[in-house]
Amino acid sequence: MWTLSGFVDEISADFTEQCRVASDLGLKYVELRSAWGVNILDLDADRRAVMIDTLAAHGLAVSSIGSPIGKILIDEPFAPHLDRMRHAAEVAREFGAPYIRIFSFFLRPGADPAAQREQVIDRMRALTRVAEDADLIVLHENEKEIYGDVPGRCLDIVRSVGSPHLRLAWDPANFVQVGVRPYTDGYAVLRPYVEYVQIKDALSADGTVVTAGNGDGEVAQTIRALSHDGFDGFFSLEPHLGTAFATGGFSGPAHFRQAWRDFTDLLTGEGIEFA
Repeated sequence: MWTLSGFVDEISADFTEQCRVASDLGLKYVELRSAWGVNILDLDADRRAVMIDTLAAHGLAVSSIGSPIGKILIDEPFAPHLDRMRHAAEVAREFGAPYIRIFSFFLRPGADPAAQREQVIDRMRALTRVAEDADLIVLHENEKEIYGDVPGRCLDIVRSVGSPHLRLAWDPANFVQVGVRPYTDGYAVLRPYVEYVQIKDALSADGTVVTAGNGDGEVAQTIRALSHDGFDGFFSLEPHLGTAFATGGFSGPAHFRQAWRDFTDLLTGEGIEFA
């Protein structure tokens, strides 16, 4: 039984509306990135308390904190960002989320990734130590324009850090947008470390984001292989069908529902049960 979740801030800025639509779709989990237009790490304790009550009222739990940790340039100061990671761990514990999504730092245009490798690995180790101390798992997402945007460097990060508290979040659309065929080029090497899957697809011709199965993200092949391998984790809808920006994306209720339908149709076609 696979478990569906979703970046519900793609539905609406209003948190009650986010939860209402997610619940109506039958979701039992959500991924928290923002509410009322404010990033989850910047909401005060009173607002977070309202969110916790609203989640409970709709029968929803939290699969992951969709944090922006690691979405700074590799040569920007790290100490304040590490403090922000500690806060992210506190927020995850508060919401009962087992995972925090992170990134491996933007590189400046034209920079050689190899020249930045040592600093990236050092920073990723430091972020992972925070997760270890909090008994959480950080999920590295293969965002475009960061160090870990292609399979080889994703593998380098997770192997070099060498902690069970650092795993991978697989995003097929992001792979497509950097010229990678996700299943063909990445599945075999990354599968041992993949613990979370983000559901969006994209066209290789121009990077346009589309719903699962309607792009070049090899989503059907990937879920078929995951099913064969006995994968038992979260699949988080991140449609990006309206707008996309540095800290997230927006789809609206109708597009979010369409993303849910297209992905669940794929699962049904493969005979995969989900909840």
